[in-house]
Amino acid sequence: MSEAAKVVDLKPKKTAREYLAGVKVVDADTHITEWPDLWTSRASGKYKDLMPQRKTVDGVTAWMIDDYVISKDYGFSAIKKDGSKVPGLDFFDLKLEEVTKGAYDLKSRLAYMDENGFAAQVGYTNLLGFGGGKSMKVDPALRLMAIQIQNDAMAEMQADSKNRIYPMAMLPWWDIKAAVKEGERCADMGLRGVNTHATPQDHGLPDLGEEHWAPLWELCEARKLPVNFHVGFSQGSEGWESPGVWPSHKGYEKYAASGAMLFAGNMLVLVNLLLSTVFKRHPNLKFVSVESGVGWAPFMLEFLDYQVRENLPGTTESVIDTFRKHIFVCYWSEREGLLDTVRRVGAGNVLFETDYPHPTCLYPGPLDYHLSTMEQLSASERAKVFGGNAVKLYNLDLSAASAAG
Repeated sequence: MSEAAKVVDLKPKKTAREYLAGVKVVDADTHITEWPDLWTSRASGKYKDLMPQRKTVDGVTAWMIDDYVISKDYGFSAIKKDGSKVPGLDFFDLKLEEVTKGAYDLKSRLAYMDENGFAAQVGYTNLLGFGGGKSMKVDPALRLMAIQIQNDAMAEMQADSKNRIYPMAMLPWWDIKAAVKEGERCADMGLRGVNTHATPQDHGLPDLGEEHWAPLWELCEARKLPVNFHVGFSQGSEGWESPGVWPSHKGYEKYAASGAMLFAGNMLVLVNLLLSTVFKRHPNLKFVSVESGVGWAPFMLEFLDYQVRENLPGTTESVIDTFRKHIFVCYWSEREGLLDTVRRVGAGNVLFETDYPHPTCLYPGPLDYHLSTMEQLSASERAKVFGGNAVKLYNLDLSAASAAG
């Protein structure tokens, strides 16, 4: 057994609540399952029947926007009503009515948070894709309305939760003027960050290093809105399957391989950002790599810094310094080596998440899973990673939440 494994296997001396005493714990990546009338209850006139909703066509029920199927009919949760968690790909077979109400019902979600010690959660919706890519096949005006209605519903959820659930705003990134306008509107409603597409060049738009995006970055700086890249749909695909996974892999093997490599898309966009002039032009801009893990970051930063020093003479700031000023990374399943990773990346740049209620989420006992890592981290590091960083980054108001959630 390795020395690192021996450290992880040590029996913790305290409970999670004791390690995190006084810390308002923030789960920096959870998912909000869309409820059936989210859009239809808010749309009017001819648009009501065109908005995302469950429809049955030729005996098959699916989520549709206009005549385009955007998802099979399921609850986007691996946790069932009875509290059990299904393995592998079985969650694709769970209907909304079969999954935990905590996936979509505010009262139930808050009860789950209280029971597990969370003061707040950052939330991402599922249906339109984490970067909005799944709506790209329908009319732009229709997809804009769908995003606006979703943002309205998320702002209502945040307010009704008394600022304990913080959904990230979706942006119509295919139209820069509309994206800025919607970002401003969402900031006015109190939403604390934006969720956008990481590879707009896949859709014929300039990449994120171009001046085209300056108005959006200026808005995000002015309104202190972090820009979030969620793995999966934000990388230009319409599903979670990575294109490089072998065709011979079937079922869960394909899922596991794809899940293990989802971080690669986010790593690439961060490398591109660090090599661009975006941060020189926008010194107060913040980006977040969501559900990507963090263990790859030290290697990437060290290797990229070497490349820059060797091949770009005259560079005045190290890659790691730029990273620490502008970029944050979320982790959930990593334990071995986490202490070293946190200290190499920077304790102020790492956010704890659970991915609730998706298949790889920390459940049950999400905080107990990290007892060994809590013991390794100093009290100051724990306070940052398990809450303080998210509070500062997203400008969270946790006055209504107790320290234990």
